[in-house]
Amino acid sequence: MNKVAKIFSAATVGLDSYLVEVEVDIGAGLPSFTIVGLPDKAIEESKERVRAAIKNSGVFFPQHRLTINLAPADIKKEGPSFDLPIAVGILLAGEQFDQVKDFETSIFIGELSLDGKLRSVSGVLPIAMYAMEHGYETIFVPTENAEEAALIKGLRVLPVESLTQLIKHLRGEEIIQVHKKVASTESRVPSREELQFDFAYVAGQEQSKRALEIAAAGHHNILLSGPPGSGKTLLARSLPTILPEMDEDEMLEVMKIYSVAGLFNSNSSLIKSRPFRSPHHTTSSVAIVGGGTWPKPGEISLSHRGVLFLDEFPEFPRSVLEALRQPLEDGIVTVSRATGSLTFPAEFLLVAAQNPCPCGYLSDPEKHCICTPTQIIRYQKKISGPILDRIDIHIEVPRVKYEKLASEKVAEESGKVKERVEKARAVQRKRFCKSKKKANAEMGAREVKSFCKLSDNAEKLIGQAVESMKLSARVYHRLLKLARTIADLEGSEEITSNHIAEALQYRPKEKSY
Repeated sequence: MNKVAKIFSAATVGLDSYLVEVEVDIGAGLPSFTIVGLPDKAIEESKERVRAAIKNSGVFFPQHRLTINLAPADIKKEGPSFDLPIAVGILLAGEQFDQVKDFETSIFIGELSLDGKLRSVSGVLPIAMYAMEHGYETIFVPTENAEEAALIKGLRVLPVESLTQLIKHLRGEEIIQVHKKVASTESRVPSREELQFDFAYVAGQEQSKRALEIAAAGHHNILLSGPPGSGKTLLARSLPTILPEMDEDEMLEVMKIYSVAGLFNSNSSLIKSRPFRSPHHTTSSVAIVGGGTWPKPGEISLSHRGVLFLDEFPEFPRSVLEALRQPLEDGIVTVSRATGSLTFPAEFLLVAAQNPCPCGYLSDPEKHCICTPTQIIRYQKKISGPILDRIDIHIEVPRVKYEKLASEKVAEESGKVKERVEKARAVQRKRFCKSKKKANAEMGAREVKSFCKLSDNAEKLIGQAVESMKLSARVYHRLLKLARTIADLEGSEEITSNHIAEALQYRPKEKSY
């Protein structure tokens, strides 16, 4: 007579989770172990892990025909997180313990080692979110993943160290205590790494700091251009220190991405500071955009709600630079696979840095440029016009003079700049309270028309600029959004000619070689 058991688990596709029913059938016949339901290689290999883990946990492994079905059967299952539910299903079907009434409202996930210990798995946070949203009350997870799952309030999280511990719990011999430590979202003390970067430590560069302040206030993309050693990287690293703090929803968004990517650190709990990602220009396209055999978020998505810093911007492969178009415009990135396409969030603030020419010293007052005009033009044409159009602020970062380097005058701290940025963001939150938009850079044509009211002089000035500079419609709207942010920083409801004039200063300069 066949014995059947059903255990609930879950898996992720992209950032979305879905329920997986693990059905176990123990039937008469020669001993065998079969897994069906579109399992991948890692799940096929789980047969040996599960067999060894059960035996090494001191319980009997049934010597019969075992059939495991992972439903729904039309979705490919990936990863080792089904080890635990398969093992529990086998033990339940083999009557190693009685049916627990809470099984119907419980989800099991975890990878087993050969000695029965549980290893952490990726994607626990979105699975915990799914469990809570669909009426599941309890989730059994590896101990290392408990802090992550506990971020979802109202869900009973039971941390499991080993299969032996879980068996004792299910038999009622040794109850596993609910994990109650929930990470706090209250204000925090800055980390040692964050304290290394502050506008106060950047000598000179007042115009560049002003440009970064505007970028932070309105979420405008920025391109820093200057010779080696002028401070471009330090300026970029200091930008997160003036960005507004993330709210709880934004923290969970970021945590969800890092969970799926397998980068959640149980010791750090909530990611409270905005992400700062700085991939090298030799990094592969898949690592930056996302994808792979098991699609994972790339650097573009890992910088969601934070800063993506691309140093040596023209040195990145053309395919990577062109892949920035969709996230810069829509805030998402689509990864295509043979079985379909996945979409990851990618609302980041782009900070790009470049040398003005291959040698780096074009227009530098101290060192002579050794590049030919042809080399300079070829170098600068590596970045396409459509990408440059999507960057609102273009700023030249000159070499800092000795007088400023040696000056004892302390520059303005990031904290004071951050106060102005948060004040401008508060104005924008009020402005966009009826929509999902959060910053001026996200405005569409309709919002630009509604919220970018120009004075007569401002309207005249921008009209002249559009005609003389032959600006596209996209650039025109981006100029208005940038001027709107400058006005917000000054507390002005109307955009004046001064705001338009400053916005025009951040357009790329026409150069002759």
